[in-house]
Amino acid sequence: MLSKLKTMTLVAAAAAMFSAGAVAATYIDVRVAPPPPRHEYVPPARVGYIWAPGYWDWRGHRHVWVMGHWERERRGYVYHHPQWVQEGEHWRLGRGGWDRDHDHP
Repeated sequence: MLSKLKTMTLVAAAAAMFSAGAVAATYIDVRVAPPPPRHEYVPPARVGYIWAPGYWDWRGHRHVWVMGHWERERRGYVYHHPQWVQEGEHWRLGRGGWDRDHDHP
């Protein structure tokens, strides 16, 4: 019985690590061009936040619009929004996120 419990625990841990790695992927590469960006209302600026614009994500074999949202500013970092780039017949989505700002330590 203990052996079966250990096996189930290991399988669950492996599945969790696999799914966490899939979410953390930097790029998505597909052959389907994203639709044109949607025009969305950008709220007035908020002190201590930056606006992350909406973008087309790739989910379950189709593009899905992800609405823009506020991101709390991070000192010493710069935010890159997700962006699609065409490379030959493929489209690559750079997930974006926060990177160290090497110009302003």
